[in-house]
Amino acid sequence: MVTVRHSHSTVYNPGETMEWLCSLGLPEGKISCLMAAEQWLQSRALTELACPQVHTGWEMVEILADLRMDKDALTAALLFPLVEAQVLSCEDVQSEFPPAVVTMLAAVNQMEAIRTIPVGPNQNPNAQQADNLRKMLLTMVEDVRAVVIKLAAQICYLRDVKNADEETRVLAAKQTNAIFGPLANRLGIGQLKWELEDLAFRYLHPQVYKKIAAQLEEKRLDREQYMKDFVAAVRQRMQDEKLQCEVYGRPKHIFSIWKKMQKKHLSFDQLYDIRAVRIVTERVQDCYAVLGIVHTSWQHLPKEFDDYIATPKQNGYQSIHTVVLGPHGRPIEIQIRTRQMHDDAELGVAAHWRYKEGGPAGREGALDEKIGWLRKILAWQEEVVDSSLAEELRNQVTEDRVYVFTPKGDIVDLPLGSTPLDFAYYVHSNVGHRCIGAKISGRIVPFTYQLKTGDQVEILTGREPNPSRDWLNPNLGYLKSSRARSKVQYWFRLQDRDKNYAAGKELLDAELARLNLVMEHPSKVLQRFNAGSMEELLVGIGGGEIKVTQVVHYIQSQYVKVEPEIDPRLISKPMHTPAKSHVVVQGVGNLMTHMAGCCQPLPGDAIVGYITVGRGIAVHRDDCDQFKNLQEHHPERVVEATWGDQYASGYEASIRIVANDRNGLLRDITSILANEKANVLRMSSNSDVAKQTAIINMTLELYNLDSLNKLLTKVSLIDDVIEAKRSL
Repeated sequence: MVTVRHSHSTVYNPGETMEWLCSLGLPEGKISCLMAAEQWLQSRALTELACPQVHTGWEMVEILADLRMDKDALTAALLFPLVEAQVLSCEDVQSEFPPAVVTMLAAVNQMEAIRTIPVGPNQNPNAQQADNLRKMLLTMVEDVRAVVIKLAAQICYLRDVKNADEETRVLAAKQTNAIFGPLANRLGIGQLKWELEDLAFRYLHPQVYKKIAAQLEEKRLDREQYMKDFVAAVRQRMQDEKLQCEVYGRPKHIFSIWKKMQKKHLSFDQLYDIRAVRIVTERVQDCYAVLGIVHTSWQHLPKEFDDYIATPKQNGYQSIHTVVLGPHGRPIEIQIRTRQMHDDAELGVAAHWRYKEGGPAGREGALDEKIGWLRKILAWQEEVVDSSLAEELRNQVTEDRVYVFTPKGDIVDLPLGSTPLDFAYYVHSNVGHRCIGAKISGRIVPFTYQLKTGDQVEILTGREPNPSRDWLNPNLGYLKSSRARSKVQYWFRLQDRDKNYAAGKELLDAELARLNLVMEHPSKVLQRFNAGSMEELLVGIGGGEIKVTQVVHYIQSQYVKVEPEIDPRLISKPMHTPAKSHVVVQGVGNLMTHMAGCCQPLPGDAIVGYITVGRGIAVHRDDCDQFKNLQEHHPERVVEATWGDQYASGYEASIRIVANDRNGLLRDITSILANEKANVLRMSSNSDVAKQTAIINMTLELYNLDSLNKLLTKVSLIDDVIEAKRSL
């Protein structure tokens, strides 16, 4: 007969544990394990002190018993409410229970991040939430039993808030509909999905829920007799054809009835599947044999036929659905499936936990299971909520990440586009340095192969480290992650340190000798360029990370000549006359000014003036190192300066472009300069054959800071340009 699905309802009573566990149909091994856990709780006097948590734990055991979970999962479910309420600590559990139980408890706690998903329209996600969720997803993949325990805990929570205030009930229901219901559906755990949805629906729409429940109860007797007769007729037809199968009324849940009424705009009496039958066979071919018998015995409705065996649903659900007209022309829905399909529909991934108990022979199958769960869980996060967090999750979990496995089945989280070399450097620097090849699922692949979610990666290594400089060329596609690239760069820095040190020392000494300078304050120079020692500074110069001209320029700025007193006419009181020049000094225009060669300010830059002797006022950018040195020694010479409205002359500005060397690079750059009407006054370029990079220095004539920023932005967008910036 057709019945309303009853939710799990524990009747556990302290002191009757053994009888109660036997009534759940648990095998002896699981019963003895749970009895030992109860005795341990009694020894700590927790059954009296934490009675609500203990009852919740046994309630979760009852829920999971129907899902055929193993003894470790049942024990973890029993202890979880106590650990969550901090009545027990993980250390307490660790000393008494197997490591699998402790690990599972930690995994379920890790899944608490699921509650940070905003379900209200005014709640906004943040990066920390998305990061926590990504870690939680990985935890879920590592041990799917943690997911099932968390879903059972949510059912218990929904039951507990039955008598709470309306706001609490509604919030719990919304969270269930937004997160836990879709998760149970995605993993195919029908037993838990129905109860989660029904309880949430009851809190969100109490009047509608009661009305549908009353309508089901009112017609129960009439429907039961009708269905008894129809089920008997179906069984007889199967026996006549010598097909072995189970035939019974299919349980209904109220939320699915309401959803179908809303979707098809039907009244309760117009629904086809209020009267429903399920036929469970042993083989797939028997399903289609049963379908043929049903369709030849009763008239069917073609529009109501779905073959989910040939085309399974996204969560793996398989079954044949058809609607026939029974006695008196009443429509009856019939579902036909195999025993395995039935278990998968009711238990989902929970039916496959047994791989955990398998030996080495089952490792490949275990990996396949984990990959399948990973795909389902990643699909779940896509549908989890309709909010800005969905976009954040897509960016951090699916679109920008790939999840691959080591040969042992451990999961590795990498940026999208990562290669086997990225994977090798993630495992360990030495693995990356010694990498000579890679296999994906046992097949040799090139270093430039882009990893896909679910790949199993095996790295082949040599005896000695031997990275290639080609790996650093982003144009060749060997490395995606900056983490791996920095490890390769560091390795080459260590190998070339002596050579770079000698080259840097030679460069700096030659420049200082040419300008007749002496480094009088080495500590200031080291501080300016963030170098820990003089050796580190010279290595940076030799390796090209620090420009020798910048170092020499800074040393030169330390030399400040003592000049005669300032001409008092240059620091007269401000005059309120209109500014006619391009620079206004303390409100006065038409003074003799010039642009400082050290920083070459452009209109739009924040500027200050410095009174010189004989050359008028030098205009500096306010962040100029040489100006700061001058200000420190002669603060009385500093005057305010602003750009005037009538400026129309050009200024010189130097830019530096770093790019991967290729044919046509200079043509692309000069085309943009021509379009922006920038005059090129000077240009020099230098190519590094080893690194396959080019450095181009240009001096341009520009009219304001905005035009410079616009030009640099466009140059940065050229293919293979790594960096384009203003240089001093």
